[in-house]
Amino acid sequence: MSASDHRRARGRLGEELACHALTERGYEIVARNWRCPQGEIDIVARDGECLVFVEVKTRRGRGAGLPEDGLTVQKTERLLALAQRFIAEREWHELSWRLDLVAIELDRHGAVARLSVIPGVGVD
Repeated sequence: MSASDHRRARGRLGEELACHALTERGYEIVARNWRCPQGEIDIVARDGECLVFVEVKTRRGRGAGLPEDGLTVQKTERLLALAQRFIAEREWHELSWRLDLVAIELDRHGAVARLSVIPGVGVD
């Protein structure tokens, strides 16, 4: 298996774990891997009346830093634009919305060492 295959598999695992964690917290999953020409949103969910656009960052070990480090300013700006496009396409302008991050660290065996749901990222 190539490095990119391992990365994709880790990403899929992270999204599965994130969906499970979000559902346990009462979120309703609306869409997964929503794509448009400008990019992809990992998970779209509802938290009560709030629409939530979720970025999932999964890391194995800390060699590349914390999962939270993967959500750069540029990535956040792109997610904000994607969220606005998602809302516009569905004409859901009346809904409040936010960006959340699910940060997952796996141990060397691939088990979850830490999973954090961080609401409201990218908000000043």
